[in-house]
Amino acid sequence: MNPELNEKQVEKTENFKKGIYILPNLFTTGSLFAGFYSMVASLNGNFEVAAFWIFASAVFDGLDGKVARLTGTTSKFGVEYDSLADLVSFGVTPGLMMYAWALKPFGRLGWLAAFLFVVCGALRLARFNVQVNTVESKRFVGLPIPAAASMVAATVLLFHHFGWPSSYKRLAIIVLIYLLAFLMVSSFRYYSFKDPALIKRQPFGFLLLAVVLLIVAAAEPVVMTFAIMLCYVVSGPLGFIVGWPRRRRLEKAVHKGHGAVAGR
Repeated sequence: MNPELNEKQVEKTENFKKGIYILPNLFTTGSLFAGFYSMVASLNGNFEVAAFWIFASAVFDGLDGKVARLTGTTSKFGVEYDSLADLVSFGVTPGLMMYAWALKPFGRLGWLAAFLFVVCGALRLARFNVQVNTVESKRFVGLPIPAAASMVAATVLLFHHFGWPSSYKRLAIIVLIYLLAFLMVSSFRYYSFKDPALIKRQPFGFLLLAVVLLIVAAAEPVVMTFAIMLCYVVSGPLGFIVGWPRRRRLEKAVHKGHGAVAGR
C-alpha cells in the first residue's frame, strides 16, 4: 500500500469529521426540496405548479455556488452534493413531468424518451465534474442540465398559457426531449455568466435594453421566459455555426505552419 495515498485518505476523513459548511449546503437542499416538490405536483397532475418549482430549484442551484464562492466555503462535499441534487431536480423531475404531462399515451416509447433525457443529464453532470478544472470557466461544454430542465418547464407554462391541445404538446415534447438530450451531451459551448466583466461598467444602451426587457417580461412573463430559455438553448449551435469559418481558417493556418516546419 502506498503510504502517501493512505495519509491523504486519512486527512480527507479527518477534514470531513470536522464538519461541513452549512450555508451553501442549505441552498443545495432548497434546490433538492423544490425539485422533489415539483415531482409531487406532477404526480398530482398539477403541471403548472410543477413547472414553477423547477424554476425555484434553478434559483437555489444558482445561489449555492455563488454563496460558497463569496464566503470561501467551497468543498468537495458541496460539489458532490450539488451534483446529486441536480440529477434529481433537473433530470428525474422534468423527465417524470414530461412523461406524465405528454408522453404517457406513447406507452413504452414515452417513458424511454423521458429516460433518455435523464441519462443524458446524468452524463452531462459526470462530464462536467471530470472537466471542471480543465475547461474555460466562461463557457460550459454542452447545455447545462438546469437550463434543459428550465426549458422543459417554460414549455409547459407556455402550453398552459395559450391552452394549446394535447396533440400539439405530444409532438412538441418528443422533439424537445431529443433536442435537449443531444445538446446536453454535445460539445457546443454555452455562456456560463461567470464573467466578472458583467458587473463592471457597461454602455448606457445595455441599461436601456434591460429596462425594455423588464417591461416586456412584466407584460408577458410566460412568453418572455420561454423566449429567453429558447434563445439560450439555440445559442450553442448558433455560436458553433457562426464561428465555423474562423475555426477553419485557424486550422488551415496551423496545417500550413506544420507543413512549413516539416519542409525545412
